[in-house]
Amino acid sequence: MQESLRMNDLTSAVVTLFLIMDPLGNVPVFLTILKDVTPARRRRILVREVVIAYVVLLAFLFLGRYVLQILHLEQETISVAGGIVLFLIALRMIFPAAGGLHADAPEGEPFIVPLAIPLIAGPSTLAALLLLQRSEPGATWHLLFAVTVAWVLTAVILLAAPFLYRVLSQRGLIALERLMGMLLVMISVQMLMNGLGRFIRGY
Repeated sequence: MQESLRMNDLTSAVVTLFLIMDPLGNVPVFLTILKDVTPARRRRILVREVVIAYVVLLAFLFLGRYVLQILHLEQETISVAGGIVLFLIALRMIFPAAGGLHADAPEGEPFIVPLAIPLIAGPSTLAALLLLQRSEPGATWHLLFAVTVAWVLTAVILLAAPFLYRVLSQRGLIALERLMGMLLVMISVQMLMNGLGRFIRGY
């Protein structure tokens, strides 16, 4: 029973991190930023950026607990705050701002910004890592597995960005991003309800 519960938590962590990284929604952004780069060079840049993003995610995974200890945050607070933040992220995926968040990206070959940070390892993903770690104390290695799986899936999709764009077109990618946003809405509401439930039971 305990093993089954752990597996469910692990699956939920993978899905949550993958949805927040939003690789399908980032495909058009990546292609736009790299439009003036040769295809061979483009692949090398993509590999470099996804690796840098993974290093940043690992740094937050192993150092995030100290941030939470310094701030003295309770599990209920983390869960409620996480639910609200993820809900806002989901709304942004479903109803994106006009022009997108990265319309003013700098010209030239990108390095770290904006591909690795914030498109992959952005504030939302890093905050989610902190929330997951605080809600599952002592599960660092399970979270490492979850981060790695979500990152691998994201990297595969982004490396296949030109192919996916040709197959699905921009409309298809937008539709998939909206669907991912709806799933993230449900996850965020569940996280919020869990935090409120723990708070109520505590009294």
